[in-house]
Amino acid sequence: MKKLLPPLLLALTLSLNGQNAQNHEVTNNMPSFYQELKQTLTWPLAWGNSPITDFTEWRKEARKTLHECISPAPLFSCFNPKIVEAEQRDGYKALKIELNVSNWSYIPAYLLIPNGEGPFPAIVMLHDHGAHFTIGKEKMVRPFNVSQEIMDDANAWADKCYEGQFVGDYFASNGFVVLAIDALLWGERGRREGPHYDSQQALAANLMQMGMSWAGIITYDDIRSAEFLATLPFVDAERIGAVGFSMGAHRAWMLSAATDVVKVAAAICWMNTTEHLMTLTNNQNKGGSAYSMLVPGIRNYMDYPHVASIACPKPMLFFNGTKDKLFPVEGVKDAYAIMHKVWKQQNQESNLVTKLWDQPHTFNKEMQQETLKWIEGVLNNE
Repeated sequence: MKKLLPPLLLALTLSLNGQNAQNHEVTNNMPSFYQELKQTLTWPLAWGNSPITDFTEWRKEARKTLHECISPAPLFSCFNPKIVEAEQRDGYKALKIELNVSNWSYIPAYLLIPNGEGPFPAIVMLHDHGAHFTIGKEKMVRPFNVSQEIMDDANAWADKCYEGQFVGDYFASNGFVVLAIDALLWGERGRREGPHYDSQQALAANLMQMGMSWAGIITYDDIRSAEFLATLPFVDAERIGAVGFSMGAHRAWMLSAATDVVKVAAAICWMNTTEHLMTLTNNQNKGGSAYSMLVPGIRNYMDYPHVASIACPKPMLFFNGTKDKLFPVEGVKDAYAIMHKVWKQQNQESNLVTKLWDQPHTFNKEMQQETLKWIEGVLNNE
């Protein structure tokens, strides 16, 4: 006589006979439940969602949470700057310097100083990602006394992304002190064995296993850059700004959210929402180039425009391109709307400039000119 199956096992058998078991759960590097995951993101610390109703108090709490997510900060004692080389250019001097951004990292940088007495306004000039690691600061400042290979690399990158103009030199020729450093893994802070795209994942993973994050180190290095500018006698510490393109734009609004040493920032071609970036077809889901901008745990509190809104009421400028394949236009519009609501509620809407250009992923001369004019107006109270 046949033994009867236990009720639970019988039910499982009938269920499997009725349908095929799922044989995969990842598509295009995304979990098949990514839509369900996105629905769990309620942004409880975003302004308007948080139970904190005083904006000043909310800003303190949101910034504290941001720092907790990018912490711990690399140990830091002093800048100990040293001039290595100098070159006189048309209207300004270009210095190659070395300085501490942490007790662990004594790094080269370019410092551009306008002719004259000062004190001058200053800009932390933040380079892009571009999956191009052989140069970093040289993407923003024309290098000197370098190999022909580096010179050609820098010129080619300026042509590709900046319409042939070095943005740092452009600002310096218009009266700004400019500081440009390499982010960790770029240029002279690159990989000893040579650039390799997949090393981003390994670097990020290794840092996480030692209690830190790559994005955190980049952000704190940028904070130290702004703080260094504030120590210079020829810099007006009340007129320090940040300008960046692509990953540099992410760095610009992160920096402005993280510290008030920076008084104004322009972020070119990096703003969106998780809803529109986390899809099966967006570049973000490929991983790789996202590692340098992944802040551990922050999505459990705030989305990108909410973090950028910590900068309010400071003047902020955001440009994006309608033909930019990396940042869907609908996501850009949603992010802009979120930020405008914050600045408007604080009676500071004139301090937030957002614009869509009929352009791809670029920071061309017209955009640079408009950015410069806006920053000059803000810092000169025009």
